[in-house]
Amino acid sequence: MERKEQKELAITAAKARLLAVEAVHRCASGHPGGSLSVLDVLTVLYFHTMRVDPKNPRDPGRDRFVLSKGHCTPALYATLALRGYYDVKELDLFRSIDGHMSGHPDMVNVPGVDMSTGSLGQGISAAVGMALAGKLDNKDYRVYAALGDGEIEEGQVWEAAMAAAKYGLDNLCAVVDVNGLQIDGATADVMPSEPLDAKFAAFNWNVIHVDGHDIPAIAAAFDVAKTVKGRPTVLLAKTTKGKGVPFMENDAGWHGKAPSDEQLEQARAALNEQIKEWEAM
Repeated sequence: MERKEQKELAITAAKARLLAVEAVHRCASGHPGGSLSVLDVLTVLYFHTMRVDPKNPRDPGRDRFVLSKGHCTPALYATLALRGYYDVKELDLFRSIDGHMSGHPDMVNVPGVDMSTGSLGQGISAAVGMALAGKLDNKDYRVYAALGDGEIEEGQVWEAAMAAAKYGLDNLCAVVDVNGLQIDGATADVMPSEPLDAKFAAFNWNVIHVDGHDIPAIAAAFDVAKTVKGRPTVLLAKTTKGKGVPFMENDAGWHGKAPSDEQLEQARAALNEQIKEWEAM
């Protein structure tokens, strides 16, 4: 990846983080921590890796994305807005009774959302179905899914993983957002899931470790995934919960809590400073 593109993607990710935090603050509800941790991955997907057209969001030949960790709509909705699926001003109605931007992804009312999710563990199953349909229909689209490392405590995730391997879904690439925290604390304390690489390998998945905040590395990992034949790929993306907002980072308390007015200003200052630093490079 050229330095210019890396810079543009980093700025986009920071802008999306700002929009996400503002949306959660505005409605005094939502999940900022996991939204901020997954945003570099989403930015790479929508602005570099995936074949999509915001002007034709239902294009049958498009690549698909499923937000299996469905409570992180602040990240997805902000990314889709910046990508041009709708005006950024529509985020003003996030979680509003008067709007259509619900707290979980809504494929009926939000352009660009490929699957309604929210019940943890079910999104990856839908992604497996999409990928299998692509195989059966001889289509060349790819399917991507993002899961949380707390979410994979759901047994349905592993049933889906087993099916994906059985049917050789090399058009499927999952990303596990390994930020180490969930609503009740550290995943290692709530329900230890490591070693994740050995688990997925045992289910016959191709496993790639990646720094979930290293934009060129994320892009390169997705490129490698495209070359894998005969089995699905999973990216184990090591991330920081609350990434980009210092007082939120590595704090499980920010899993599902809105910032105060003062905290919003602190977050804005931090993210705007990051944007300025990248713009100056």
